[in-house]
Amino acid sequence: MMDAHDTNLPLEQGKLEEDKKVLEATENTPEASDTETREEGVTITLPATTTKEEVISRLKELEADVNEISRQELEGLKQTFYKLHNAELDTARKAFVENGGAEEEFQAEEDPLESEFKALMSSIRDKRNQKAAEQEKVKEENLTKKLTIIERLKEILAQPEDANKYFNEVRQLQQQWNEIKQVPQGKVNELWKNFQHYVEQFYDILKINKEFRDYDFKKNLELKTNLCIAAEKLADESDVISAFYQLQKLHQEYRDTGPVAKEQREEIWTRFKAASTAVNRRHQQHFETMKEAEQRNLDEKTVICEIVEAIDYNELTGFSAWENKTQEVIALQNKWKTIGFAPQKMNVKIFKRFRGACDVFFQKKADFYKAAKEKMNSNLEKKRELCEKVESLKESTDWKETADILTKLQKEWKTIGPVPKKYSDSVWKRFISACDYFFEQKNKATSSQRSVEVENLEKKKDIIARLSAIGEDMETEEAVEKVRELMKEWSSVGHVPFREKDKIYKEYHDWIDKHFERYNMSASQRKLDNFRSSIGSYNKGEKGSSQSIYRERERLVRIYENMKSEIQTYENNLGFLTSSSKKGNSLVSEITRKVEKLKADLELTLQKIKVIDESIREEQ
Repeated sequence: MMDAHDTNLPLEQGKLEEDKKVLEATENTPEASDTETREEGVTITLPATTTKEEVISRLKELEADVNEISRQELEGLKQTFYKLHNAELDTARKAFVENGGAEEEFQAEEDPLESEFKALMSSIRDKRNQKAAEQEKVKEENLTKKLTIIERLKEILAQPEDANKYFNEVRQLQQQWNEIKQVPQGKVNELWKNFQHYVEQFYDILKINKEFRDYDFKKNLELKTNLCIAAEKLADESDVISAFYQLQKLHQEYRDTGPVAKEQREEIWTRFKAASTAVNRRHQQHFETMKEAEQRNLDEKTVICEIVEAIDYNELTGFSAWENKTQEVIALQNKWKTIGFAPQKMNVKIFKRFRGACDVFFQKKADFYKAAKEKMNSNLEKKRELCEKVESLKESTDWKETADILTKLQKEWKTIGPVPKKYSDSVWKRFISACDYFFEQKNKATSSQRSVEVENLEKKKDIIARLSAIGEDMETEEAVEKVRELMKEWSSVGHVPFREKDKIYKEYHDWIDKHFERYNMSASQRKLDNFRSSIGSYNKGEKGSSQSIYRERERLVRIYENMKSEIQTYENNLGFLTSSSKKGNSLVSEITRKVEKLKADLELTLQKIKVIDESIREEQ
């Protein structure tokens, strides 16, 4: 405030320039604007509400009086409402799953409170927009008023000789200026600079006495000193954002306060500017720290996105693998919720990326479960068909053939995949019960046969013992005759237990081969004797052995005819060859050896056929 004594106050161009710099620095920060700004990342104190109804109630109060609305409170109410809303959804989803539902099939019921909440938020937003429009209109009107005041000051300064008589009018203009509040932000600095310039110019040309001027300077110095003290205290304010806004108000009061003595202007301004710098530096550091934290949050969220996007779906081939991977994805979703905001320009993008990756995962999971369900239903039909086959055979008494069929069906059962869980036990019990029934009946029917096989095992062990007792001191003819008698006796003994078959057979033939080598029996004779022994075992076998003998005879007849044909071919080829050359002589010798070998094999095959014919006659 200035009094009528400031007639010789000079224009302080240096101070005006510094005021301009401070004002411009203030204008460049988002918080200096008269319009509301988004304060993402700023810690918001949530309202002390515990239910969605209380949030709705508070919104109705705010809707009734938009002058009480702050962006922070609206954001807090929104966060609180959706925190409660999402908690209810999670509870409903868990209950749905616990009652046997699939998580992906869960559908939330419509929440009437959410609709009311959105309607109230929309109404408040419309009222706030309307209020902002009204404020802009008022700012334009205030701009016009202040420009009118400046024009009036120009008119007064155009008549310097009459400055004294305009003193009271200038004071009134100052009072009017201070009463006019907000103007468009882009005009604040220019308006204030022009107004201050013309006011100071007016006081510089005034012819007032020094005593009154000094009093006005002293009073203004006291006001500006108090403003400096208030600004300096803001450096210790715990709420950095609040301190910054309070500083803007102090700047406005500093601009509205009149000048001080020329020799004190630089000092008081330097003090106020230093206090402002400290507050502004803390404010800037706060946002830099917040920016770094947001970048770290973005990095963490990016890593989570990459993990979900990198899932190898080719490895998820079973329910267990899908379930384990689902738990991992849910854990990543929970982790995501604990991470704060990313930078504003990336916050929505990174969330869309994560949501997209999760949607892909759960869609593929749903497709897998759908296909698996269809596959299990198909498997169920296949297993039911096997059950019907086994049940149709369980009363059969053709033990060997049926046992082989059932064994194959059991192997086929193992190749069929899983069936729906509710049918798994019942269809398995149906299948295995039919199998067990047949094998129980078979065991009862073949128990006597197993006792005979044990007796046969003992007989064959006795034969092997007698073979091993033939010593080198026995006459050759006697020894050969003894071996052949034992071989014939071996052939007359039936089957032995299956697990002992290979072992006892190997031990027997080891002794036969040893005696054949000792007494120089021919290889063909040994093969024929061995064949006679094996044919003899057929006669003591199970049902169907006669068919096996006939099949063996047919096989040998085919071999016999093939060898005769092959011998005829070789003999025909010999008629076209000449031994005049060394090479031709070698080829004739090779073919001749082959023909001799084939004739020996032909004779052995013929003898085997005769052995089978003798065996068939004995059976008859």
